[in-house]
Amino acid sequence: MSLAAAHGFLSPTGVEIAFLLVGIVTLGAAVVTVTTKQLVHAALWLVVALGGIAVEYLLLTAEFVAWVQVLIYVGSVVVLLLFGLMLTKAPIGRSPDADSGNRPAALVVAVAAAAALIWVVVDAFRTTWIDLDGPVQGSTKVSGSILFRHWVLPFEALSVLLLAALVGAIVLSRKDRATDGASAGRTDGRTTDREGQR
Repeated sequence: MSLAAAHGFLSPTGVEIAFLLVGIVTLGAAVVTVTTKQLVHAALWLVVALGGIAVEYLLLTAEFVAWVQVLIYVGSVVVLLLFGLMLTKAPIGRSPDADSGNRPAALVVAVAAAAALIWVVVDAFRTTWIDLDGPVQGSTKVSGSILFRHWVLPFEALSVLLLAALVGAIVLSRKDRATDGASAGRTDGRTTDREGQR
């Protein structure tokens, strides 16, 4: 008997139930990330969503991919986002700028993208089953070979993109400081002129 016949949708295993529960939590965290009006809360909920994806990789016996998810996305990308928020002096509380009137259009695009992604994944892995008791699928050797043989250019492009985002945040913060200093100098000059007239 094949693995597909031994385990069906009507007789899930403990790993499959855990996968479903973690997926629900991850989906909820992702929804809160894009709907909250507090930028810091959005970044923290993004940590929960990315951590949930790492747990899903662990349940799929892809330990190396799970640790890469934690180290790169949770440990680097989210930290970069928080640094960007701090450097650009983003508001900590609820911000009216975080809301947009394009919610219906964004919802339509999100649903269409999700439907297309689900269709592609289901079509690609329709007859593929992961043997949880077999050899590890996401081993370091296999993943490293694929990453550095076929995905070197996208990996380096992502690094340059993150660096550009950090440099942009620093430039924006310096412009704000220069504007604040110029307005403070103008205020001091006006005060000195008034005192001289008196």
